[in-house]
Amino acid sequence: MTQINPGRSALVSGLAISVMLTAAPSLYAADETKKSEAPAAKPAQPATKPLKLGGPGIEQERSFPKIVSGKWTGPKTADGQPDVQGHWSNTIANHNNFTDPQGGILNDPNPNRVAKGPREERAPSRVSDPADGQVPFQPWALEKVKDFQAHFHDPVKPEYIEPLARCAPGGIPKSLFWHGYEISQYPGYVLFQFNSGTRIIHLDGKPHLPENIKLWNGDSRGHWEGNTLVVDVTNQNGKALFGRSGEFISENGHIQERYIFSNDGDRYTYEAVLSDPTVYTRPFTVTVPARKWTAKDQPNGWHFEVEPANYTGKVALKEPILDQYERICAENNGGFGLVAAEEPKK
Repeated sequence: MTQINPGRSALVSGLAISVMLTAAPSLYAADETKKSEAPAAKPAQPATKPLKLGGPGIEQERSFPKIVSGKWTGPKTADGQPDVQGHWSNTIANHNNFTDPQGGILNDPNPNRVAKGPREERAPSRVSDPADGQVPFQPWALEKVKDFQAHFHDPVKPEYIEPLARCAPGGIPKSLFWHGYEISQYPGYVLFQFNSGTRIIHLDGKPHLPENIKLWNGDSRGHWEGNTLVVDVTNQNGKALFGRSGEFISENGHIQERYIFSNDGDRYTYEAVLSDPTVYTRPFTVTVPARKWTAKDQPNGWHFEVEPANYTGKVALKEPILDQYERICAENNGGFGLVAAEEPKK
């Protein structure tokens, strides 16, 4: 893109106006009339749109702090867990693209939905290890992912339809970047309430389910280590995808999660090691940043889909009760097969 030099531009304009005033006064007057009638110039647009935590839109930030494991000094629940209850959501993007979260859907034929600008101006890959930010697929698995990406906008077979379009649970880790969600805690349990599915993390030490039982969100067994919820996940059904970019884990996969909460209760960092010797060449790490949304925030139609409840009780509340619109199913057909008859917007 050509860069404009403001100093040189002002000098050239000044010389031109001087010549016109000396040589042709009437021409100058006519030109000024045209200038007064001309529409005001639009302000220059920034190369990348500004983002704000708690603001509108899905993308809330392009970089984020790393929270480390340590002692928990915040409030605790009655049974001694770090109290992390409330409304949460990831801060960088939705499930359009797993490894380029703000890069839009791959092979999107609509130029208005394609990411603009260089890759380094967008949020990093959710794959934090290996360093190239890519899932270390075995060749056959990579070909399967590429085939899905090639047909996402031309879904001529059922397998090209992302399961979320049928209201299936999002699976792990996609549920953590598929709309906002609520965390509730009970003695011996942590409950995640997502759009399209829920997830129970058992803290009571019971063993995993039998191997022949497979679930969309797997079977979770966890415990607390200071500010960190450590979770072991097995028994996945292998049907969920990580995003509209088609990455996946099979029913043979194993996930070791760490939810590392800041002691002010405002944020957490999700770190998970995914291993599956039938799909990947090596284990890899997924990192997802999340922040808490409270009554101080404005409802956001994607991260924070709540409305204050119509409370009529006599006891004054410290905070309003935030009612979630819908948790059971969030059907999403956007982007699926629409381009068969869709023309790019102008």
